[in-house]
Amino acid sequence: MTKGKKVFVGLSGGVDSALSAALLVRAGYDVTGVFIKIWQPEFVACTWKEDRLDAMRVAVSLGIPFLTLDLSNEYKESVIARMISDYKAGITPNPDVLCNRFIKFGAFREWALANGADMIATGHHAQVIERNGKFELLRGKDSGKDQAYFLCMLGQEDLSRTLFPIGHLAKSEVRAQARSLGLPVAKRPDSQGLCFVGAVDMHSFLKELIHPVLGNVLSPEGLVIGQHDGACLYTIGQRHGFKVSDPERAKVPQYVVAIRTGSNELIVAPEVVKATRTEVEITQISWTQGVNPDLTKHYEGEVRYHHEPIRCSLEDVGDGEFRVLFEQPVLAVPGQSLVLYEGDVCLGGGVIKQTLSS
Repeated sequence: MTKGKKVFVGLSGGVDSALSAALLVRAGYDVTGVFIKIWQPEFVACTWKEDRLDAMRVAVSLGIPFLTLDLSNEYKESVIARMISDYKAGITPNPDVLCNRFIKFGAFREWALANGADMIATGHHAQVIERNGKFELLRGKDSGKDQAYFLCMLGQEDLSRTLFPIGHLAKSEVRAQARSLGLPVAKRPDSQGLCFVGAVDMHSFLKELIHPVLGNVLSPEGLVIGQHDGACLYTIGQRHGFKVSDPERAKVPQYVVAIRTGSNELIVAPEVVKATRTEVEITQISWTQGVNPDLTKHYEGEVRYHHEPIRCSLEDVGDGEFRVLFEQPVLAVPGQSLVLYEGDVCLGGGVIKQTLSS
């Protein structure tokens, strides 16, 4: 029963969250729009005031209360600080996964429930269904916009208190319904880039926060063949952002296949396959069902957002960590989330710890 249930909707100023709020109002929920303000560095163009104004316009058009929640400190500590620490260690984190776990479904959810909400809602392209007493996280209907990957750290308590009102809609349907309802952000372009911060050049963003020093680019044999801006700025598989001074090697693309932050060196090779593996260990495990998946079954694994799912199996190696065995080599980047699926059901996963020999 929806009538009287109080829902706090995260209004970002975009069309997805706007239609989410509108659909909840139409369904009879007691809806409050909440704009979440987060920390943004001075060197990034500040857009939060414009975003908040758009979110407020949506609330006014729907006739719902509007609140602003400042989570700047929480975002800086839980997302940015963790991200910087990982990059300094030579691994590539996923800030969107961190943002969902610690901000939207962490600090925001806790604040909302403490202030009278029964549930929260966001504009994510994902779905939650209850089956046999358990809540399942499913991919969004629109495969091009599906965001279940970024929600892989949500558990049963999170899913039981969360609504994704547009998860069953294609993006084209979202815009069409927003236009038909006269929502003021119906034509606003989708935001891209770092969660909340928006479109930024990650290389430049990190340089401002980490202040790295120049270092050598090495061949697999250990020869110095170029220079880079700082080993911590790069990720496995990257093929740009560094200089190869060796004329012959510069004729073909070179890919980062290893990162040595201790000596500030990058190892590059002309074949990205040198960085691929068939076995990957994951840590910081989180299963959406609250229990380990059946280790006798096969699943589909994604090693990064919108990566083609690859058939795999799972082994429990102890100490809260698992090994994932893929049926074909994958470019698994340490620090990224490896997410397991059974059909359209997102089972959760963990952070890629290290890759083992193929």
